[in-house]
Amino acid sequence: MKILKRAGTVVLSVILWAIILVAALYAFTTMATRDNQNVANIFGYTPLTVQSDSMVPTFASGDLIFIKKCDPATLKEGDIICFHTIIDNEYALNTHRIKSIESVGDARSYTTIGDNNNGITDQHVISDGDIVGKYAGHLTGFGKVMDFLSSSTGFLIVIILPMMLFFIYQIYHLITISIRLKRALAVENARAAEMARMEAAQKMMPQQPQMRQPMPLQGMPGVGAGEGNPEAAAARSEAEQALAEAKRIREEAEAIRAKAEAEQALAEAKRMKEEAEAIRARAQAELEKAKGEKPDGEDAKQ
Repeated sequence: MKILKRAGTVVLSVILWAIILVAALYAFTTMATRDNQNVANIFGYTPLTVQSDSMVPTFASGDLIFIKKCDPATLKEGDIICFHTIIDNEYALNTHRIKSIESVGDARSYTTIGDNNNGITDQHVISDGDIVGKYAGHLTGFGKVMDFLSSSTGFLIVIILPMMLFFIYQIYHLITISIRLKRALAVENARAAEMARMEAAQKMMPQQPQMRQPMPLQGMPGVGAGEGNPEAAAARSEAEQALAEAKRIREEAEAIRAKAEAEQALAEAKRMKEEAEAIRARAQAELEKAKGEKPDGEDAKQ
């Protein structure tokens, strides 16, 4: 499945790049015939679409021909050349065969003719400055493709839409790669966390035998360090023992506090009893004293 998906991706990329090349060729051919004086070329070659059958059977209307830039001094009779001329009172490019060459000093003039023009030469004689280049070959029918691309419908269907699909696909591809990268990072982080947890557990395991083994709780059979999971049993026993120890300490503290409060109350009662006895003793003494002084007073009155 992965192989088929990868193969489909490669095929789609090849198709899209082919469309881009066709678009570039279209743009170039359109630019090549736009200027009446200068004709663009790629590495010395210019692609042009044939518009008539004047050169049948060499090439016909709808073919795509290639013109190679050359030195006019090397041309001879019988060569097929592309040149600037006037057709129907408009500047245009024409590709015909050289019928004759005339030289006047260093200047040369050329009479051209179409292979399918029944021996009738072209009306205008051309010079070296009119020549674009020499015919180098053609692709049958590909000129019609260029004509279709020149139309607004063809440009939209063959150029604009595939280019949009290409860029959408590239954006989708980038988003897919980004999602995969995030997933890979998440998996890596989770794996690193798991490794860290395992390392921490391994570090704690050698320390486990050194820990104090808790005694089984009284009245709770089956609870001890050796039953079930050793770590869980040990932790549980230790927790229960710590809880029992805390409870015992709390009870002792409460008992000590109660005892202290009782002793304090007893001391307070004893102190109050002593004070009461002292007060009673003083009162008794005062009473005895009062009784002893009363007869003498009575004698004095008589």
